[in-house]
Amino acid sequence: MNGPGIHRPRNLDWKRAAALLYGDWGTSKAYVIGLAFVAASYSAFPIIVAVCALTAVVGYNYILVCKHFPDGGGVYSAARKQSRVLAVMGALLLVANFTVTATLSAWAAMSYLGVPPDYVRWATMATILAIGGVNYFGPKHTGNLAVALAVPMVVVVLAIIGFSLPHLTVANLEPPQPGFAKNWIAFVGVILALSGVEAIANLTGVMKLDPGTSMDQPRVAQTARRSIVPVAVEVVIGTVLLGWAMLSLPRDLQALLESRWEDMLRFLGEQYGAMALGENFGRGFGFVVGLVVGLLLLSAVNTALSALIGLVYMLARDGEMPRSFTRLNPHGVPKVPLAIATALPLVVAMVSANLVSLAGLYAIGVVGAITVNLGSCTFNRELKLRWFERGIMGLTFLVLFLVELTIAKTKPDALFFACCVLGFGFALRAYAQKRAGLRTVTVTELVAATVAPELAPEVKLNLTSGQSLLVAARGLTPVLRFAMEEARYRQGTLYVLYVKELAVALPGPLDNQESPKWQDDRTAAKIMFNMLELGRQNDVPVVPLYAVSENPAATILDLSATLGIDFLILGARHRRTLAQLFKGDVANRVAKDLPENIQLIIYG
Repeated sequence: MNGPGIHRPRNLDWKRAAALLYGDWGTSKAYVIGLAFVAASYSAFPIIVAVCALTAVVGYNYILVCKHFPDGGGVYSAARKQSRVLAVMGALLLVANFTVTATLSAWAAMSYLGVPPDYVRWATMATILAIGGVNYFGPKHTGNLAVALAVPMVVVVLAIIGFSLPHLTVANLEPPQPGFAKNWIAFVGVILALSGVEAIANLTGVMKLDPGTSMDQPRVAQTARRSIVPVAVEVVIGTVLLGWAMLSLPRDLQALLESRWEDMLRFLGEQYGAMALGENFGRGFGFVVGLVVGLLLLSAVNTALSALIGLVYMLARDGEMPRSFTRLNPHGVPKVPLAIATALPLVVAMVSANLVSLAGLYAIGVVGAITVNLGSCTFNRELKLRWFERGIMGLTFLVLFLVELTIAKTKPDALFFACCVLGFGFALRAYAQKRAGLRTVTVTELVAATVAPELAPEVKLNLTSGQSLLVAARGLTPVLRFAMEEARYRQGTLYVLYVKELAVALPGPLDNQESPKWQDDRTAAKIMFNMLELGRQNDVPVVPLYAVSENPAATILDLSATLGIDFLILGARHRRTLAQLFKGDVANRVAKDLPENIQLIIYG
């Protein structure tokens, strides 16, 4: 919801943001070092270092992006400042990225969990289908798994590095292959260390504000920097040291390195654990590494599917996709985006031969999305970037643009995949705009400025006399009658709130969305018209409130505090449903965080 004085709850601190980022970005090392060995064998170390250096620079650039986009700086939001077409292109590249992220993470998870190679494809498809089924209920809090597993993942990475330190050697390291072209292509093949960095830009809209800033003038530069820096340091240094540890294993293990590249971290844990404390410990430690990495990769699958649902839904809400994509199921999850988010990874898993082919498809999406984001920021003169910041961002954009061209040239399957996603996406966009009666018209800047609508003036309610009450209801239930009686008795204003639950995280600022109206919602309209008429008959001022929210409890709390409510009235449920087991009880969550100056009444 976007309205006067109403904001998204900002309760994401830097520690939790860093854990969520690590759950996506930190998993890249699980397959990057193995891919590096496949691409360049014992001459892979300079390539790993170069990719990690680029990763560090991209991380610095995203600190700047988060600083200048405190309400969400994903590729769609950043590119929209330049062009809606460019924004949709960036979003569709992100669709390709999330699709392959889900497939690749599930595939790699099966390898780390020890699924036999002949069954990995089918296990991957079954996993994607199962996680898509769980998302039907809108499991907003399953992302906590990534937070819970971030610390164990760091511990096992540090343990592998610690066990390998006495054995690190430069004897096996070979110089880069002769010729720039071969090394450049190998560099492009290992570029997946960048995967996941785009996630942090989409979290700025819910990050805690920096000290001394306000909701009206938000700033999250400090929070974003503290979130990105430790994750970037771990990813860069950890990947370099793990790559060195891989290349320090005895040469007679080369055949095993080539066969175990898909679960390289587990293999390193087995080998160096055995060198340190014996064969039995090595096997046990390898099992623990495989379990931790595998579970974190499964969490990344869920995160990718949820992000894909939110991205497609946001495009539909913004008029870039058919409006039918915004229809929700009983649990607040968009029906068509859920089907798309589950079907696309299934198709990719079905047609992919192995993890190498998936990595090729992955790179074109993730690099394309980051390139569009950084390029849009570089050429956006409204951003107050210092000259060296703009220069670094521009050079990074140029390097990534060349990487994207190389991927398109050397990986025809990836180019075909990207063209299919872009072509199908723009076809849907054209169909949606045609159905909405929109036509593309080019006008001069002067004409555009003349016809641009002015911002609506801020509406302020005068609540100085009487007491104000807010009632949140899901239907025409007895709690509404009780609230009307209380409002008349106390001679106060009655706010009637209907929250339509949306169990999906939007990867961008809510400013891009059209404000929802209760008149367009049949259930809400029935409640509001009845209460307005009942208020007219009893001389009670009634103010309808309508919100579409992924967190009803937070929305109720935010509105209660913003409007200065004296009494908050909720209806009590008499039975628990399966959905409540997933999402928890709204009344309990409201009661836990309600300010002391607001009285809570639960009617039942």
